[in-house]
Order: sequence, then C-alpha cells, then structure tokens
Amino acid sequence: MFKDLLNKLLQPIPSALDPQDARLALTALLVRIARSDHNYADVEQDRIDRIIAARYGLDMGGAIILREQAEAMEAEAPDTVRFTRAIKEAVAYEDRIAVIEALWQVVLADGERDDSEDAILRLSTNLLGVSDIDSAQARQRMERAL
Repeated sequence: MFKDLLNKLLQPIPSALDPQDARLALTALLVRIARSDHNYADVEQDRIDRIIAARYGLDMGGAIILREQAEAMEAEAPDTVRFTRAIKEAVAYEDRIAVIEALWQVVLADGERDDSEDAILRLSTNLLGVSDIDSAQARQRMERAL
C-alpha cells in the first residue's frame, strides 16, 4: 500500500498526490513530529486522531485507522525534506498554513516544547513554503486554542 506513495515521494520531482495519498502523507508528517522527541505520548496520538477526524470528516475509528497506517508509513518514509516537498506540491498555501497549525497542535499537545520537535517544525515550515511569520501566528492561535 505504501510502496507507490513512497515511490512518488522519492522521485526527483514529486508528482501530485491524490487526496488519499495527501492525507496519509500529512498524517505521517504529524506522526513524525510527534515521534521526533522519542516520546510518542498517548496525548499526542489522541491529538493527531482529533486533528485528522476534524480535517477529513472521519469518525474516531476511521481516524485511528488512518493514524495507524500513517505510523507504519512514517517508519518507512524518506527524509523530511522529500516528505514535505510532496505535501507542498499537493496542498495550496492556505491549506499548508492549516498543516502548520496541525503540527503546532501536536507539538503543544503534551505541554512541553522539545528542541527536536521545534527543529522539525521549523524545517517543515520552511520546506512547505510557509513564512516564519505565518508559522508564528499559527503557533499563537494554537496556544490560545489549547
């Protein structure tokens, strides 16, 4: 299942992702940032489930299945550079800001900001082509929301 998507991500110039692949790639990016501090907490998994349920109109069972698929894919996925590049190609700028908001929700979910999470978030922001100002505003919105 993941082989075709991973092949698309590994191409020198990524091809556009279909909506199913794009949502799996986005969810895997959420998983990647949650795992980056080597403490993939239940609260982070729950936050990912809630984000993808709301974003994709899934019930909790569907969200959990998507997260579990994304966990398996993330473990096999290429580096974050190629991963986010493929998402950038598939998602409009305004939606990429929503991706950054989702990443901030995951980073802030356990109440602790970790340097490794911040580093991957900064890298992802840059690679997604989202400005530092838009990322900072997204962080502030998510801090207020939580």
